[in-house]
Amino acid sequence: MSERAVRNERYLVTSALPYANGPLHIGHMAGAYLPADVYVRYLRMRGEDVVFVGGTDEHGVPITLTAEREDKEPQEVVDYWYAHMKETFSRFGISFDNFSRTSTPLHAKNTQLFYQKLKEGGYISEAESKQMYSPTEGRFLPDRYVEGTCPVCGYKEARGDQCDNCGSWYEAYELIEPHSKITGGPVEVRETTHLYLDLPKFSDRLRAWVAQQDHWRDSVKNFVLGMIGGGLEKRPITRDILWGVPIPEPGFEDKRFYVWFDAPIGYVSSTMEWAEFAGDPDCWRRYWQEPETRLVHFIGKDNTVFHAVVWPAMLMGTGESGEEPFILPHDVLANEFMNLEVVINGVPRAMQMSTSRNLAVWLHEALDDFPADLLRFYLASILPETNDVNFSWREFQERVNSDLIGNLGNYINRTLSFMERYFDGKATHPKEPSESTREALADFRELEQRYEARMRAGRPRDALGELLAMGRRANRFFDSEAPWQSRKVDPDEARETLYTCSVLLGSIAYHAAPFVPEAVERLGRFFSGPIAHISDLEALPDAYSAKNAKPLFRRVEDAEIEAAEKRLSDAAEG
Repeated sequence: MSERAVRNERYLVTSALPYANGPLHIGHMAGAYLPADVYVRYLRMRGEDVVFVGGTDEHGVPITLTAEREDKEPQEVVDYWYAHMKETFSRFGISFDNFSRTSTPLHAKNTQLFYQKLKEGGYISEAESKQMYSPTEGRFLPDRYVEGTCPVCGYKEARGDQCDNCGSWYEAYELIEPHSKITGGPVEVRETTHLYLDLPKFSDRLRAWVAQQDHWRDSVKNFVLGMIGGGLEKRPITRDILWGVPIPEPGFEDKRFYVWFDAPIGYVSSTMEWAEFAGDPDCWRRYWQEPETRLVHFIGKDNTVFHAVVWPAMLMGTGESGEEPFILPHDVLANEFMNLEVVINGVPRAMQMSTSRNLAVWLHEALDDFPADLLRFYLASILPETNDVNFSWREFQERVNSDLIGNLGNYINRTLSFMERYFDGKATHPKEPSESTREALADFRELEQRYEARMRAGRPRDALGELLAMGRRANRFFDSEAPWQSRKVDPDEARETLYTCSVLLGSIAYHAAPFVPEAVERLGRFFSGPIAHISDLEALPDAYSAKNAKPLFRRVEDAEIEAAEKRLSDAAEG
């Protein structure tokens, strides 16, 4: 019986929903989407039952800010960016099973249903709160319409809910010298009524649940336990805004649900939408309400509070009305931040991305210049799994040309071209493998096990390191066996070498597929033989063959990197 059959698990994988108010950049990809896609592709190749859902976050202040700045209706903004993001994700090879949006009627219904269940459970309360009011605009201002100086670190452009510099949370009225982000005019504190989620009621359950998650990253687990230990507070779930999901309560007609409340419910809505498209409308329940499912969230670390504290509390609270309860997240894979290396006057400098200054590597533009596989490979090699990292165009060139092409691509190309040139594109099964072949296969099985462990733990960057080790081991085997010499004196020995090289090639391609899927798909057009985990091969095939093989990757040239670096330096200096 297979390991899969014994586990009897299924997976539901999500990536944080991006705001539909601007293009995607490489920081988005590294934080949530590429690691999730690599993980999902890995699971699919192993026959796992996995559903990968996503969508755009189309409510909240970021959307209305963009709409006001562009003199458009919010719906116009989200319609445009939903289509743009969906296309960009597709070009980059992000293989969502369903990519939805939070402006659908289904999602509004689900959000209101979550609210009703939480209210029935006694987890919703109403209270007066202080909020910033703009006398010149004649309206209450949501947090992100207010800017000022951070009361914790002194950052001058702090948002009204959280400081982008130090990460501190506070109320907008705690800002020093607060002002309207729209007009720059003064603001004042006034009372307004809002609905709140009573998080403190979940403290004991959350603490016990998180304490059991021994497989979580230490950074996530320790942060959450520290937050719970410091005392949770009620969190407002409504805002004075007219764009969002309506609140089914009299007296709240001029308010909408706070975007953090409705956004994670978008995962449920997207899964339900997928089930409808699949022709089995109720099958979403298997992924949200049966304990065999592992719910895995890929997010940036700034979303940790919502996915590891608030969202689990919401799921706990909705399961008490007599219906089957929702499962809780199996893992919350929060990645650190990606910064940029910007070359100014010949000197590399690490700088934070700034979308307002256009200081970012926009994914759709990068895809115009480079194949997706090259970008996927480099980003996967520097994923911020445990610490902040810098994206460098020079390092991109170096890693693509040396690791992807010089290591993996070189091995594949030299094996297939040698087979075609000297053995009519065929390598047949030897009667008895040599000692060096047995050693190479044993080493590969060990590397495959290490790759599996890294990937199962949600660490694709480390798994890629094992893949590169496979490439180095395969190249050493090719070099040590020297088929260019043995073909002249013992063709059978050379043919055996190429056969073993083909077995190793199939393993490399199998483990590379989650990272560079387009290249592996092209490989299948001119390489005939199992692309598979060596340990899973019950019997090796009689022969491997190659025909009209071509290099899988192209080199990155100096002129391309110089142009890319110039765009960043111009943005930084502008």
